[in-house]
Amino acid sequence: KSIKAWIIPNNVVSVKYCNYTSLVFTVSTSYIKVWDIRDSAKCIRTLTSSGQVTLGDACSASTSRTVAIPSGENQINQIALNPTGTFLYAASGNAVRMWDLKRFQSTGKLTGHLGPVMCLTVDQISNGQDLIITGSKDHYIKMFDVTEGALGTVSPTHNFEPPHYDGIEALTIQGDNLFSGSRDNGIKKWDLAQKDLLQQVPNAHKDWVCALGVVPGHPVLLSGCRGGILKLWNMDTFVPVGEMKGHDSPINAICVNSTHIFTAADDRTVRIWKARNLQDGQISDTGDLGEEIASN
Repeated sequence: KSIKAWIIPNNVVSVKYCNYTSLVFTVSTSYIKVWDIRDSAKCIRTLTSSGQVTLGDACSASTSRTVAIPSGENQINQIALNPTGTFLYAASGNAVRMWDLKRFQSTGKLTGHLGPVMCLTVDQISNGQDLIITGSKDHYIKMFDVTEGALGTVSPTHNFEPPHYDGIEALTIQGDNLFSGSRDNGIKKWDLAQKDLLQQVPNAHKDWVCALGVVPGHPVLLSGCRGGILKLWNMDTFVPVGEMKGHDSPINAICVNSTHIFTAADDRTVRIWKARNLQDGQISDTGDLGEEIASN
């Protein structure tokens, strides 16, 4: 599908795809747009940080890139879907708004942080119960248990201690373990069941740790930093197994499948890396998205 007709008011900071509904969710400033890619990539709803809903594209009348955020709204920093695609969680300001996607209605907020929520990840611990982990500029990581039908304000069930020394930029879950990356340049590994700190690398990078990823079927953690460096770590021992210059600018996101690693950065490129013997830190660059790539 062509994306040239997708009207976005400003920089797109988060994109999620739901396998169950074929809906795509994009975030720009205080708006979340919901696209039905089965119908010519049509925008079917616009959601806002304050919980408002508009049918269709609320930004379609705008012909220029809008910088100002409307009164009563906040910048949305990241969104996450629950594993079944029935709920969307949107981090804006010091809270996370919950959206029921069956009805496209806001059902409440996750509260408790004292600074902007910069990242979040969602897991499902039982039927109808979501586990949401949030990371904030207040240096803290919090856990929320949300049962189906939960309404209103939801408080955290746990604060992970000790906190990072600076804001949290990235979170990822692998099995019973949670990994966090921070502006303090460090990475921490937590036990989700016991809620204990298992391991940490205080100076994992020379700059902010902005992105984390896990390769399916391999005990390897990937980390990307503001300096553009991509590192590979043994997930069990936290020993570094590989390092390379991924980009010339901050790495904002890492996505992984069974054969390839994708890194997105401020240099306006998405690089594709072929995963080989990951335990030995072997990955190779296959090029940038947007170029002709013979291997793909």
